[in-house]
Amino acid sequence: MLVRMLNQTIRLSCLIAVVSTAPWVMAQQRKAQTPKSVRLYILDCGKITGVGAANFGFKDGELATTEMTTPCYLIAHPRGTLMWDTGEIPDSALNADGSPTKQGAFTVTKPLLPQLAAIGYTPADITYLALSHYHGDHVANANSFAGSTWIVQQVERDAMFTPKTEGPGPGSNRANPVFFNKLETSKTMLLKGEDHDVFGDGTVVIKFSPGHTPGHQSLFLKLAKTGPLLLSGDLYHYPEEMTMKRVPNFDFDKEQTARSRAAIEDFVKKMNAQLWIQHDVTRGAKLKKAPEYYD
Repeated sequence: MLVRMLNQTIRLSCLIAVVSTAPWVMAQQRKAQTPKSVRLYILDCGKITGVGAANFGFKDGELATTEMTTPCYLIAHPRGTLMWDTGEIPDSALNADGSPTKQGAFTVTKPLLPQLAAIGYTPADITYLALSHYHGDHVANANSFAGSTWIVQQVERDAMFTPKTEGPGPGSNRANPVFFNKLETSKTMLLKGEDHDVFGDGTVVIKFSPGHTPGHQSLFLKLAKTGPLLLSGDLYHYPEEMTMKRVPNFDFDKEQTARSRAAIEDFVKKMNAQLWIQHDVTRGAKLKKAPEYYD
């Protein structure tokens, strides 16, 4: 009797385990279909809290909030896929029990790769990787995409693989290769201070917007239903940077940032595009998250 009860308990436990993990198993097995037009998926890669307004050129009280959101993006195109930015804490460093993981100002509650799996993608499915820039809150999972073709400005790559003690930027804003060292041997498309049409049809265009880092990039998308929009990278962090013309104290070249902003704002106006500040927590809270998408 005791053995029978034990066997039943084991079978029940196994059934519960299978059911509880079924969404993850199904996500791994389901393969995304090639879309007929460009899709933009927004993935939750954490938040940033506790940063000082002064670091961004503001006085206390001038910002509506200093909190920031940290999204990652997957762009699915009929000719391939592009991963844009990869988060602030590596999946491998997240708490195993699923509780929020906090490292300094960064807090992550969802690992990136399972979010991709839930919409039918693995790192092996990603054709291209592009990072807005090398700061730690944008590159944490970059090594997971070392098998993709990396699109990067030559000046940015040079800065990324300069020894940390010599690289540009103060303190933690220096490039830290621990997050992206595998990219050094990735298939790489080097840009020479230029824009790049990723799929050759004008729908996904990397825009050279230096200043925050030597080779900072923004991303322009032309979506059939949503219309044209531009992802800012860290050209801006807060809407007030745009309206009050403030530049962070830690930018690599503040004057270059101002010139890049002017050029991007002219481009956005010309294209009648939306400008999405990636770290804008207020707008970010209103945007659809994967598995929903913009097309």
